Amino acid sequence: METVLHSDTPTEQTESRKKQLLSVIVPVYNEEQVLDAFYERATAAFAAIQDVDYELLFVDDGSSDGSYEALEGFSRTDPHVGVVKFSRNFGHQIAITAGLDHARGDAVVVIDADLQDPPEVVADMVAKWRDGYDVVYARRSHRAGEGRMKLLTASAFYRILSRLVSIKIPVDVGDFRLLSRRAANEMRRLREKDRFVRGLVSWIGFRQTAVEYDRAERHAGDTKYPFRKMLQFALDGITSFSTVPLKLATWLGYAASLFAFLYLASVFVQKLAGITVDGWATIMVAVTFLGGVQLICLGILGEYIGRIFTEIKPRPMYVIEDLHNCEAVRDPSDAAHRFGEPAAR
Repeated sequence: METVLHSDTPTEQTESRKKQLLSVIVPVYNEEQVLDAFYERATAAFAAIQDVDYELLFVDDGSSDGSYEALEGFSRTDPHVGVVKFSRNFGHQIAITAGLDHARGDAVVVIDADLQDPPEVVADMVAKWRDGYDVVYARRSHRAGEGRMKLLTASAFYRILSRLVSIKIPVDVGDFRLLSRRAANEMRRLREKDRFVRGLVSWIGFRQTAVEYDRAERHAGDTKYPFRKMLQFALDGITSFSTVPLKLATWLGYAASLFAFLYLASVFVQKLAGITVDGWATIMVAVTFLGGVQLICLGILGEYIGRIFTEIKPRPMYVIEDLHNCEAVRDPSDAAHRFGEPAAR
């Protein structure tokens, strides 16, 4: 009689089946007041997603409060938590990039720690990803706790940007999104230093879709995007994906020339009509107008030249001071990688 040996029971086979790994990137900058609440709520939400294991990858962007100590504590007690600590503040978009460089998951989610973006929405993103989408972005249907001016300027920025760029960038969408592994790999290849991540995600293409959600008020602490940073962020977005401002400088030059010719014609008409004026005010208006146009054009050119200056320097995008529960990887923008040395992972 032949004996058939079964290595595993059906239950054991199910348990031994490899789960998909979800990497969740959380940029952190001075978020000590909200980290405990975020960690508790996020781990509960991610653990509830069926057939998925997760890693929670915090990127400390040079925090000066107790954020790093809190993150280090999470990593000591929870093997799901990894921490990347920058040597200084490099910026939110660079922190997202470092998270993408270190994420190991089959899918990667980017979410902020302030709990304005609910971790529970990630389950809906995972469902869309399983339907075959490579990018699932969260669109804000309602934004609580934000003033009328903030809402107005944000709405205006997204709509102006959509008209200036040649790619389709979704409106009312932030960095809260899911990327498939192949989309994350493509994002790793894009190494410009003045980064506008949501624009880069649109640029890589693939199948993309949205999930709607209501954005909550910040759980605690202050916004890390004051007006100055918001303005710089808007400039990065426009200059990264559009040359329209350069064309605008040309149009301003044409308009100024047309104005000068029209004024010259009016001078001849006044001369023929025998109208004599001192001309001081007219000269000052003309000089001021032309000087303003020239300065605007120089400023626009300076923005683009400044970006060239930043990009050609062979500095790495960020510097890591410490790592917990994650492997060291090479920043693909450094010289060794660009001259042929493969990146880890």
